[in-house]
Amino acid sequence: MLFGFFLTFGVGVLSAGLRSFQNSYAQKAGALGILAATFLGVYFITGSWMWGFVGAMSWLFLPWLEILTRIRALRLPKEKRLRPKSPPSSDTFPALSEITREIEDEGFVHVGDAGWDWEDYRQFFRLFYREEDRAQAAICLNEQRDFSFYYLRISSRAKGGTVWTTWNYPLSYGLKLTPLFRINRQRPDRSFWQLYQSHRDFLRRNGVNPAAIDPLDEEQIETEMENDLRDQIAHNIHKGVLKQTAAGDVKYSWRGMFYLWCQFLVDLVRL
Repeated sequence: MLFGFFLTFGVGVLSAGLRSFQNSYAQKAGALGILAATFLGVYFITGSWMWGFVGAMSWLFLPWLEILTRIRALRLPKEKRLRPKSPPSSDTFPALSEITREIEDEGFVHVGDAGWDWEDYRQFFRLFYREEDRAQAAICLNEQRDFSFYYLRISSRAKGGTVWTTWNYPLSYGLKLTPLFRINRQRPDRSFWQLYQSHRDFLRRNGVNPAAIDPLDEEQIETEMENDLRDQIAHNIHKGVLKQTAAGDVKYSWRGMFYLWCQFLVDLVRL
């Protein structure tokens, strides 16, 4: 019994340590180690390989707790209208000023702050533009009740309508992107400089000529973002991920909730 305890404890500690590394291979090994530690713990308690396997696999179904509670109750507006918005306080988003300076150091100009509020859900966008290569950048803060996170996004909007986007979105993305979007996803711990270099390489790999990128002013940037949000909602209603309620807003369908769970599994493998 003591052997089983110490073996399980050792695998668990090693897995937690691997998860703390800023390396995708180490984090993948850590995730597998957590499954192994759970398997060992349940196996040594029950003496059954089958129950050990069930215990390990239960981690894969853990997201359903959030899906069936918070996500199922979530309501979103069918049309998201951006408005000028004051930046969040330093207590809410202490890194905002530092990230702003980091983006401006790469030649981007701060063109405005915008966002939208809906019940207890809020989004804030700090928008930037770089005239030389017509690249848009944004600091995006999402807040809901006591949960919040931010990510960085760089976009180049081609004249044909294709939006080449590099971002470090930290969670499983909960909606399908429209066919016009091409995503270059990076790790959440990447600096803006790293994201920008990756974005430029992304454009080069796909043969995107800077001359083919639409020049935009501040008003156009906000208008295009608003159009993107509206088109995405419509696209997800069409795909069955979202459905319209009697009140006129939208919520996740059962197909959408299953899609969210599949996205979690994909991200777990791709981690």
